[in-house]
Amino acid sequence: MDKLRGMETFIAVVESGSFTSAATRLEMSAVMVGKYITQLEAQLGTRLLERNTRRQSLTDAGRVYFEEARRVLEQVSIAERSVERLRLAPAGTLRISAPTSFGACVISPLAAAFLQAWPEVRIELDLTNRMVDLVNEGVDLAIRIGDIHQTDVVAKYLCPYRMAICASKDYLARHGTPLTPADLVDHLCLSHTVWTARNEWILPGVTGEVRWKRDAILRCNDGHGLRMAAVAGAGLLLQPEVLLAQELATGKLIRILEKFTPQPRPIHLLWRQDLRPLPKLTRFVEHVLSAVQELR
Repeated sequence: MDKLRGMETFIAVVESGSFTSAATRLEMSAVMVGKYITQLEAQLGTRLLERNTRRQSLTDAGRVYFEEARRVLEQVSIAERSVERLRLAPAGTLRISAPTSFGACVISPLAAAFLQAWPEVRIELDLTNRMVDLVNEGVDLAIRIGDIHQTDVVAKYLCPYRMAICASKDYLARHGTPLTPADLVDHLCLSHTVWTARNEWILPGVTGEVRWKRDAILRCNDGHGLRMAAVAGAGLLLQPEVLLAQELATGKLIRILEKFTPQPRPIHLLWRQDLRPLPKLTRFVEHVLSAVQELR
């Protein structure tokens, strides 16, 4: 027996005063009402109603069960209304995983703008380059760089992840501007200890792939630290465009070797398959897709 349906039937009988009135209220037959009450009493192992041909009354157990069952159904109703509100407008906590650099530069400010538009939403933004498990870790949305091979998630293309090679005007004045990867042999390299563990740049060359391997004059595990060193004239830097946007726009760093930068990789939005995803997710996806048009 459906316990909630049994509770609902019992409450209707008590409030309506008879099986017939309860049947009309619940749009079922009086016989079915009687079956629900009988099954409920059998489950509980006690009588809930004293009834005869003229009247019915609650037993002591029936009075206790009536109050508690009514409270349970009220809580169920509150829970259903809460879920329905979530489906009507963005609300609740949205858990997002994004790559450290792209997440900090792009997703974080977009999240701030989204929160201003939808104050009932709370966002938990986890910046990590680790491949998170959306289901087991309770992540609503993941942003990933590179090709997607999973078939159990929804993947939406967002934008390309472009790289740029650059240096300061001061450095280029002292060392010259390289025109092809072959010219790099005479230049100083700044390297990220994680991105280029082999201390090697792989670039498309005139006649094929070019690998520039040279001991970096400066290695650092932080992209911001490398940018500051490049601005100060320490050497050539290879980084994602989104990290270099401000320095390139203001002229603090000059883009070089544009024809020989690595091919951009795709960035995707990933979320779990759901026939009716909640508005907090669908609206945020729309918000991000609209905002990054200029990066495409």
